Amino acid sequence: MEQETGFIKENLKEVEERIQKACERAGRNRDEVTLVAVSKTKPLQMIEEAYDAGIRVFGENKVQELAEKHEKLPGDIRWQMIGHLQRNKVKNIIDKVDLIHSVDSIRLLETIEKEAEKKNVTANVLLEVNMAKEESKFGLFPEEVLSFTDKLKDFPHVIVRGLMTIAPDTDNPEENRQYFSGLRKLSVDIASKNIDNIHMGVLSMGMTNDYEVAIEEGATMVRIGTGIFGKRNYALDKNTR
Repeated sequence: MEQETGFIKENLKEVEERIQKACERAGRNRDEVTLVAVSKTKPLQMIEEAYDAGIRVFGENKVQELAEKHEKLPGDIRWQMIGHLQRNKVKNIIDKVDLIHSVDSIRLLETIEKEAEKKNVTANVLLEVNMAKEESKFGLFPEEVLSFTDKLKDFPHVIVRGLMTIAPDTDNPEENRQYFSGLRKLSVDIASKNIDNIHMGVLSMGMTNDYEVAIEEGATMVRIGTGIFGKRNYALDKNTR
């Protein structure tokens, strides 16, 4: 491990520079974009190194892993659930997460509402949209989202903060620009409906190989794993990229 000390700090420096340049190209301020360090499968030591470098927002894919890390790491970390969330596990993280990225069904929302009420908390969530309609991914199809939002008035302990998408894994980031642009346009349409518990302030889109294009298209949150922590454990989780 000794020879690897410091590489996370160096990776973060490079990511930060690329975020800054993407913001400049888009005429945006750097503080409009939140960097979510995707720490799934990563050991505590690596997360602590990112924490020491200034990162406070970490994303996890699995409920048990998030809960365990929540107990062992500093209390000012803002944990985010970015993976598919099973209804029977909502109770284990409802009071531990700052944001749930992956809401794509009324049944899941009903469970989040029930568990949030029990813990007397307000759950902040994003609606996951499968912009490319990939069979391998979860999420609402784009044409389903507007009608879906009409059903959200009845969840007083839930606030929808925006939208999330996972674009296709591609060697050419430009191929995903259409999906990022489409998500932004969809968020504008939803915002125009003026539903009380829906705020379209967050666009969570862009990962290690395409986050610069996502920022150019309006991303307010980018989820970066490999670009920060390297490719270790890549084989354990095919969605880390």
